[in-house]
Amino acid sequence: MPVDVGSLYAAAQDIAPRATARAMDAMRGSSILAIAQEVRDLRAAGHTVHNLTIGDFDPSLFPVPRALIAHTKAALDAGQTNYPPAVGVPELRHAVTGLYARALGLRFPVDAVIVGSGARPPIYAAFRAILDEGDTVVYPVPSWNVNHYVALCKARGVRLITRPEDGFMPTPEQIIPHLRSARLIVINSPQNPSGTVITEELLGGICDAILAENARRRHEGEPPVMLLYDAVYWQLVFDGATHLTPIGLRPGMAPYTIMVDAISKAWAATGMRVGWAVAPPWVRAKMQAVIGHMGAWAGRAEQMATAAVLDDPLLLGSFMPDFLTALRARLARLAEGIGAMRAEGLPVDCLSVQGAIYLSVRFDVVGRKTADGTVLSDDEAIRSWLLHRGGVAVVPFSAFGYPSGSGWVRLSVGSVSLDGVDGTLAGIRQALATLT
Repeated sequence: MPVDVGSLYAAAQDIAPRATARAMDAMRGSSILAIAQEVRDLRAAGHTVHNLTIGDFDPSLFPVPRALIAHTKAALDAGQTNYPPAVGVPELRHAVTGLYARALGLRFPVDAVIVGSGARPPIYAAFRAILDEGDTVVYPVPSWNVNHYVALCKARGVRLITRPEDGFMPTPEQIIPHLRSARLIVINSPQNPSGTVITEELLGGICDAILAENARRRHEGEPPVMLLYDAVYWQLVFDGATHLTPIGLRPGMAPYTIMVDAISKAWAATGMRVGWAVAPPWVRAKMQAVIGHMGAWAGRAEQMATAAVLDDPLLLGSFMPDFLTALRARLARLAEGIGAMRAEGLPVDCLSVQGAIYLSVRFDVVGRKTADGTVLSDDEAIRSWLLHRGGVAVVPFSAFGYPSGSGWVRLSVGSVSLDGVDGTLAGIRQALATLT
């Protein structure tokens, strides 16, 4: 007779509070995934929902480059199915350096490149390679997942609450007071969730402050402050926005910068799990140990296919223009629709379209009442009101660590058609009409 393991678990619930590490108490499930489940439940019940929550792509709207699929199949047919090197296959590491030399004017040594299963393992490995318990991480909010990496490393997080007028990017003035204690600074541009791109003034000022602090530390023999620059969306910029790199602006930042990238967003290939980082070789070696022991490397066939596409600019040239045009069309239509409502005096506004697959929208409705008398008291109430009164699913900035009550939300266009954008705008207008 089979052993009923579920009942044995239930009988042992008293050990649960003592069975896991205290550091894991700070970990929480994704708010975005919880919202996604609510969307699925509403759709299953027959409701129409325009889902602009998940930072992913609908393959029927945004398929990955055909060449990527063809090269992956070819690599599998050729028997590329065994373990890859923990640092990444040589072909991909060389291809990454070639991409950055061509596109960013940065000639990295191959020894600086490490590959992982998407961007997350290199990010986590960078945290582990740099931080000791209690070290300070300075990062802006809203931001994606930094708080969880801080908790996993038992580090001390310093949140910088950013402003819409700065594109929700940190400023040198915010960072400088924390530089003496900082060991790691984290910046993401183009940014998730805001869809904004850091300016030369802000990034240059931050780099100057880091360089000055590290000159002092080098003289005193202290560990440097490092910059983790999450550039996963760097190929997705619009309307004259320019992607900048710390090393491109200030070459002296090279020994202090870890730059993270992936095919996930730039090629709509989120499920193929190929990412990488470029870092000073002495940091890369420590990151390699973390990724190697986790087994968090990308599949060999996918790595070989990514290398083949990166090495052929014509393949990317046949994919990127249409991809960017389709993304921008959705973002621009959303922004234009929101702007029209704002011009009519409705309590909604948005930032300009700059990068990534996101639009920052603000609903200035805290304290307003819905038709059933519900008071919109915070961002979660705003999110729920939009979903249930307008059929529009969004993610509030409070899910990314921003103070609740701001009214700022993220709209993601990777899984919505142009008709869906029009439906979204109609739903927002419908929800606003319920307010008193």
